[in-house]
Amino acid sequence: MLLLREQLRRSVTSREHALSIGVFDGVHGGHQMLIRRMMAEAASRHLATGVLTFHPSPVKVLRPDAPFFYLDSLEQRVEHLRALQTDAVTVVDFTSELAQVAARDFMSVLVEEARLRLLVIGEDFALGRGREGNVPRLTEIGEELGFEVIGVPLLAASEDRVSSTRVRGALAVGDMALVTELLTRPFTIRGPVVHGDARGRSIGFPTLNIGVAADRALPPNGVYVTRARLESGPVYAGATNIGVQPTFDGQQRRVETHLLDFEGDLYGQVVRIELLHRLRDERKFDGIEALIAQIGNDVVATREYFATHPLEGGA
Repeated sequence: MLLLREQLRRSVTSREHALSIGVFDGVHGGHQMLIRRMMAEAASRHLATGVLTFHPSPVKVLRPDAPFFYLDSLEQRVEHLRALQTDAVTVVDFTSELAQVAARDFMSVLVEEARLRLLVIGEDFALGRGREGNVPRLTEIGEELGFEVIGVPLLAASEDRVSSTRVRGALAVGDMALVTELLTRPFTIRGPVVHGDARGRSIGFPTLNIGVAADRALPPNGVYVTRARLESGPVYAGATNIGVQPTFDGQQRRVETHLLDFEGDLYGQVVRIELLHRLRDERKFDGIEALIAQIGNDVVATREYFATHPLEGGA
């Protein structure tokens, strides 16, 4: 609990606070609605606002053998949370020790260190040893320790609840339209441009090889219409291949983006690749000429997409 106290002391203000707590992986539409509700309730009570986000995800700690992939890097998650303009964003290290802390003990630290007066959480939220700290239990604790609890009904979209699990499910089948709806923004892969084998340049379609962490969720292998935002500011249309380059008997999964109407060297720059629309599956071609022809078709399809979708606009 000492680590939790230190993390709170570094991030929260000296005022009384309203807080929301969770992992907030992806910071999807449901998370945004919850945090905006917290901020509205805080304003009516003249409280400062804060968000506590657990990292790593409790799933990674409690079930280390279970496959788990993040929708965003931690840096992206914090950026999305800060964009909602709360007064503080606190990254709480979730450890096996913290998982054994009773809900009352955890909340007492928030009262002491963040002067917690209002907790706004989703109606399915739970924390503490054995997930004992659900809305009813936290309400009891709040009555004892001096804070109010508001449980917020979950947001729905396309006839089902919005959740990080649902976003992952849509991403896993390449339903980028639904992913965009649930996130309220396109799914984004962000990483540095790293050196590849320069094969794309040799066949007339140079690509950016994007370094992606192994714990990041990705859609199925295939070709996607994308929007690339460079670290230096410009935005480009692009076609992105996610896969293993089966025509060349590749084994390593890569993210490679061909920028339309771009020339230059971006090695080392951090690029944001927004996945807007799935064009096709990745497949093995009979030879390089067939591959080149298909890439040409992909570029044409990408131009056609942007002919009806503004490059700087939404997906």
